[in-house]
Amino acid sequence: MPPFRSRHPRRSLSVTLSVAVAGSLVALSSAGQVTAADRAAEPAPQAAADFRGVNWAAPGDNFTDGPVVPEGLSESDDYDTVKAKASVVYDQFQSTVGANTVRLPINFDSYPGTTWGDSYAGAIDAASESGLNVIISLWEGASANGRIDDLAGYNALWDAVVERWGDDGRVHFEPMNEPYAYTPAEWADIAAAWIEDRPSVPRERILVSGHGYNGDVTAVCADSRLDGTYLSLHLYAFQFAEMSYDQWRDTFDSRIGDCGSRTVLDEFGAPLDDGRDYDHPDSDDNFVRYLRAATDTVRAEGMGAVYWPALGGKHTNRPDHDWYSLYAIEGSGTDLTLTVRNESAVNRLHHAWAVTN
Repeated sequence: MPPFRSRHPRRSLSVTLSVAVAGSLVALSSAGQVTAADRAAEPAPQAAADFRGVNWAAPGDNFTDGPVVPEGLSESDDYDTVKAKASVVYDQFQSTVGANTVRLPINFDSYPGTTWGDSYAGAIDAASESGLNVIISLWEGASANGRIDDLAGYNALWDAVVERWGDDGRVHFEPMNEPYAYTPAEWADIAAAWIEDRPSVPRERILVSGHGYNGDVTAVCADSRLDGTYLSLHLYAFQFAEMSYDQWRDTFDSRIGDCGSRTVLDEFGAPLDDGRDYDHPDSDDNFVRYLRAATDTVRAEGMGAVYWPALGGKHTNRPDHDWYSLYAIEGSGTDLTLTVRNESAVNRLHHAWAVTN
């Protein structure tokens, strides 16, 4: 999601971990490390439309200096505690809306080999065990500038992530969230280099962001060096002036081109805490028109859809939660209860996912 940024003199590349997990259970060694020998058979490549999920974000957004800690977790949690809490959250993602995917953020303080990253690994492993797809996405810090400032650190981070989960077919990798400082050609070069540097990663386990704020996938789709990968699109109503439903459909179509079958809309959302009716086909509310156009586009184009956010996110319009958030969360420890904020939005997710309510 495009950041509302403040400037802080700190490393500007923080990496987002998006995790989507699908398939059978993954066994853990006694040390908590998933080994190649322990893993279940790798699932077959799936269509983009098979990514049906939600983002689990940190309170206040994932653009943060320091560890990125999704809502409901605590930086003081160890691996086993993170894994237990995450399992409770994932069970409710699945039982309440039928999600099969979770997108998680990572950054320089949140990947294997860092103190929090070693604990946070439990969230990824729990997702895989829960039968979810996982998308791990790299986020910048609070002083985000839309580019990779520490290339050596960037590569070290991704090498550690791939070493940890490269054998788990449920885990997918998104090399950078919203690379907006690069031209389309520059970003395609970086994405192609990421793939070339990690030949062990199957292309169907990679999501390449569209250029800008992930806002247009046509350029990366046209680059043959990126063939076989999925494409990641982000579009929000707040980025544009108000539009009619047809204008929203045209906007989505122009940013997707003929690449829908490869594209996952892995960030989109609208206010869910104020009673808007997203089932209304003739609404004069711009957010309703936008969300209906987004979900209709996903279904028509055979795309994947991962809602932003399920939990966490910006506290810009509300002091204690993101008004786009799908759930309110209550409780502590592993006694966590999620409550859906807007059932009509769930109906639209199910429409996008082509599943029965």
